[in-house]
Amino acid sequence: METTPVERMTYFWPQLEFTRPEWLWAVLLLPVLVVYFYRSLVDLPWRQMVTSLLVRCFIVLFLILALCGLNWLDRTQQVYVVFAVDESLSVDAKGHEKSENFIRQATAGQDETSFAILPFASAPRRFQTELQPGENRGGITPTPSTDAESASDVPDDVANESRVKWQQGTNLQSVVAIATAGIPPHFVPHVVLLSDGNQTEGDVLAAVAISGPRISTVSLPTRDNPEIQVSAVNVPAQVAEGEPFRIEVLIDANHDDRAVVEIFGGDYRLASGIQDIKEGENKFYFTQQIKQSTIFSARITQPAGSTSAESEANAPTTEDFSDTLLDNNMATGMVFTTGQPRVLLIESVPEQARHLEWAMNEQSIAVDTRPAQGMPASLTDLQNYEVLILSNVPATDLSAQQMDVIRAYVSQLGGGFIMLGGDESFGLGGYYKTVVEDVLPVRSDFEKEKEKPGLGMVLIIDKSGSMGGQKLEMAKDAARAAVDLLGAKDQIGVIAFDGSPYWVSEIRGGAQKGAVMDRIASIESGGGTTLYPAMVQAYEALQSISAKLKHVIILTDGLSTPGDFDGITNQMAASQITVSTVGIGDADQNLLERISQAGRGRYYFATDVNSIPQIFAKETMTASKSAINEDPFLPMVVRSTPVLDGVSLEEAPFLLGYVTTRPKATSEVILTAETGDPLLCWWRYGLGMSVAFTSDAKSRWAAEWVTWDGYNKFWAQVIRHCMRKGESKGFVVDIQRRGPHSKVVIDSVDSDGQFLNMADTEITLIDPQLTTSTIAVQQTAPGRYEATVEMAAPGVWHVQLTQKLDGQTVYQQSRGVVVGYSDELRLRTTNDNLLQSIASSSGGAFEPGAASVFEPLATETASTAIPLWPLLLIIAMTLFVADVALRRLDMPRLFGTELHRSDVRA
Repeated sequence: METTPVERMTYFWPQLEFTRPEWLWAVLLLPVLVVYFYRSLVDLPWRQMVTSLLVRCFIVLFLILALCGLNWLDRTQQVYVVFAVDESLSVDAKGHEKSENFIRQATAGQDETSFAILPFASAPRRFQTELQPGENRGGITPTPSTDAESASDVPDDVANESRVKWQQGTNLQSVVAIATAGIPPHFVPHVVLLSDGNQTEGDVLAAVAISGPRISTVSLPTRDNPEIQVSAVNVPAQVAEGEPFRIEVLIDANHDDRAVVEIFGGDYRLASGIQDIKEGENKFYFTQQIKQSTIFSARITQPAGSTSAESEANAPTTEDFSDTLLDNNMATGMVFTTGQPRVLLIESVPEQARHLEWAMNEQSIAVDTRPAQGMPASLTDLQNYEVLILSNVPATDLSAQQMDVIRAYVSQLGGGFIMLGGDESFGLGGYYKTVVEDVLPVRSDFEKEKEKPGLGMVLIIDKSGSMGGQKLEMAKDAARAAVDLLGAKDQIGVIAFDGSPYWVSEIRGGAQKGAVMDRIASIESGGGTTLYPAMVQAYEALQSISAKLKHVIILTDGLSTPGDFDGITNQMAASQITVSTVGIGDADQNLLERISQAGRGRYYFATDVNSIPQIFAKETMTASKSAINEDPFLPMVVRSTPVLDGVSLEEAPFLLGYVTTRPKATSEVILTAETGDPLLCWWRYGLGMSVAFTSDAKSRWAAEWVTWDGYNKFWAQVIRHCMRKGESKGFVVDIQRRGPHSKVVIDSVDSDGQFLNMADTEITLIDPQLTTSTIAVQQTAPGRYEATVEMAAPGVWHVQLTQKLDGQTVYQQSRGVVVGYSDELRLRTTNDNLLQSIASSSGGAFEPGAASVFEPLATETASTAIPLWPLLLIIAMTLFVADVALRRLDMPRLFGTELHRSDVRA
């Protein structure tokens, strides 16, 4: 392949660089030398003077190049290797032995100036050229430090304690950064990371992304001693007073065993029993209710009569309790509580809410019941409640602003939202494609999924001369509005008529509704008015398609020539085709109303085209009356949840009906009807929780439930599950622990749902020794404040969060964080996936051969810069001497005598 000129120059000439290119401006001095040459009075041979000029130009040029720091770049493939060796507690003697053997084999025959060894755990230590013997690496060694302090200056007990503390962590990010920085220039860099890959702090992949050198990884085995540990006690951060919640205890083991599992609430033992522990992860669940903030802990001990591995020199039998480390046998979690919650119940008929009101009052939940007219129109009113319940309230009773308030209340303020079923709820209430349906965990468009297609519809539009002008434009706008509401699985056709009908758009799928609307726009007025043939064509077309629902909408001014309208309408009705009519302008209302009655549809007289979409939505709702299933059924539990602990659903009586809906993809379906349709379903929406119960809670469908013993508890626990979690409304706190550090994230909004910005936010941190420190929190995004705090010491840390605006306290909230044993003590296998990711991301190798670590890749080279300024100065000085001679001596033998400077001037 032919090379470009640039490639040829790079190949044949050494690579040069300037370290101070700003001095290149000095080349402008060369013309000054030429001017001086012509003005000089020295009378020497012309050739000698020209030679002197050239020598002076070269002297200036070499001096300029020396000032610019001209370097010659040579290439080398000599590799410098840093062996980063993991000496944390998670790596046992076998791991130390593997790392020793690998480094010994790799460095055999290598000069000590070509590699270094960097031991690390929670932080890197000093670079060294020899690895400590395996028997000493777990014993008393110098305190990790970057200074020159000698190990002999540290008492044995202090050194040992410091080393153990140093070993209780693995910071791969730090060691990669230090190893990279420690590689000297003019070498090909290579870092060999020998580790189990279980980092406890930092983000090593982030360090790899910016480090640059190739990193190869060697997998070290983790501890394989018999081990059982309590990995976590998972509890909610905050619950309402009396709310049931689940305590999840995770126990991990690397062998089968039996242990006593004890659960404590504060100082009181709540449960205790011998449990079979299987190799791997074991989960145990306990349900609790509290009236005040409580610390829950789980502990494992050996059963009576068992032999601990620590107390027996011999290997334990299968009946023995085998455990090596005792520090990881206990874990804790903390739960905060709030006071009596308040619920806002919007009921279409408030008198029918008495059963639910009484049940909540019995469960210490305050309920305010209002009719639909009492629905708050602002967040300021709604934020006073933990839960909003809509009971059989249609969408037509709510304004667009009220629907937006509901969405903001749930997503931004973390409020709870429950919709109960009824003949005016969900799709039957007109909530399809509204913002309230966005909040709900179910969809109302179930029929469009179950039937293919769901709806076949033909629009008949009058284009006669009497429809000209504004009336035809209104008709086309109404048609476009109707078509726009159709789903992809619906079918739509459009017929226009004057003296005779024609298809503006043949029946096609709703996915092509854009094309249909374009065709509608092409309709122009003209001709007479003959409606009957258009109705016949619509009837024949709908007869030829498969659809559960078939519907015709006629848009006309009604002044049609006579026809057998009753006959064709009765034929449509007999074929389950409904006909609705919309009169515009000077419509023949008697004819249109008669058609709609015979066609089992509805008649509308529209003076405002904007009302057509609402009419169509109401048509769809009425046509979907089959969405109500009023066959008695028993609820079926399809997903277990602690929310329903203590509720005997197997003893629950029949429910007498429900609204058919379809669950959304990420929702949790808890109860279903016997048909499989969702009955109780919820999901998290933004910061809040939304619940759908498709039956009702009153005497229509729940007539037998209201007398059931579990009615009160069922609704109390569902409502408490949905409640806003937090003492301060609009103030959401999330604390994420990562090793010895915790990240505190606060999302804050004001009473109107707007982000709270520029607020003075601080954290008061109280450690287990009751030492207090104050930490400022920085705003990182609209309404978001973040801070990272160190929580290294084990025990209970109390976090008090305060937010002030203009000196006034806006929010104040308390949290508790329980710090257990170090992550280094956790039972984990070697993280080969992370080690492979490190190697692949940096171009290194996973598990390389020891003999290959000093071999560069074919594309790896390093630059060695050789300064040329000394040579340039020597050449310039030599040329200066030559120039002096040329200026002072007449050299006729070299330059001749026949032509002098004066002769040239003459």
